[in-house]
Amino acid sequence: MSEAAATEIPWTLRPGDEIERKKLHRTYGGRRQGGIGPSAKTPNVFVFTDPAAGEQHGYYDGWMPDSSFHYSGEGQRGDQSMKSGNAAILNHRSDRRALRVFKGARGTVTYQGEFVVDADNPWYTADAPETDGGPLRRVIIFRLLPVDTSPQAPTTSLGRFLEGHPEQVKQLPLERHETESTFVSPSGEVYEAQRRERLLIEDFTSYLNRRGHHCNRQTIRPPGETRPLFTDVYVNDLGLLVEAKGSVTRENVRMAIGQLADYGRFVDHGVRAILLPSKPRDDLLDLANAQECAVIWPEGESFTSTDVRALPRPE
Repeated sequence: MSEAAATEIPWTLRPGDEIERKKLHRTYGGRRQGGIGPSAKTPNVFVFTDPAAGEQHGYYDGWMPDSSFHYSGEGQRGDQSMKSGNAAILNHRSDRRALRVFKGARGTVTYQGEFVVDADNPWYTADAPETDGGPLRRVIIFRLLPVDTSPQAPTTSLGRFLEGHPEQVKQLPLERHETESTFVSPSGEVYEAQRRERLLIEDFTSYLNRRGHHCNRQTIRPPGETRPLFTDVYVNDLGLLVEAKGSVTRENVRMAIGQLADYGRFVDHGVRAILLPSKPRDDLLDLANAQECAVIWPEGESFTSTDVRALPRPE
């Protein structure tokens, strides 16, 4: 169909209007399923978002504090790439297509308005799990700017969190239990090791509090990232940055070393320490020491460490 013929069907929907998705496609074309539907019948690219369902799987489609609408690309398994529907969004201007966003994916959908991809910062990548709770992979997030509507306050849990924590590094109370998985793989189960980790943290911070040390956490927003990072424990007066693990395995020690290296780029500290439920075997102690990480574990009613700076002075 020629471009002239494609423009013969006038666009009549306004932001807030509802329409059956089947009727929308009968009139204007586009795929009847999926989240992104380029039309061969009219010069439109249709985008559908279901925030309630998406958030359960690590997709936070909606308004963000930067006044743009963030929209996750398509592709359920493996790293997403800039092809098919994703390319249709990115190239909608050069293809002379209007980008139209709808809330809802089935049945009656609500038109949110016309948008354009941010020309200066069109997209970024983030981590999210594969469909059905598979492994983490790279997903594409588009930044969309409104054409015929005004930016709105964030409504997703991630958007609201970022709005309330605009600083790159900010102190959080220990009672806040957010972790990276809160905003990356929120449907993941809380495994027994994670429960043990929380109890271990509670015991350790109670031990420090009784000795007059103030414990908190830090939330970190690396430049260019939207998913925040969270430390397990930060002890201001000791300059102590702690990552806790609920079991003593090589995998956990390796992971803790990497997390401490990541957090340590942003949080001022003197000592990095791995908090474990028991003393690890010698080779894991050597591994931590080689990476300049102390190891802390409970011993009776107290705690012991491979670095005396990581604990209060003996009473």
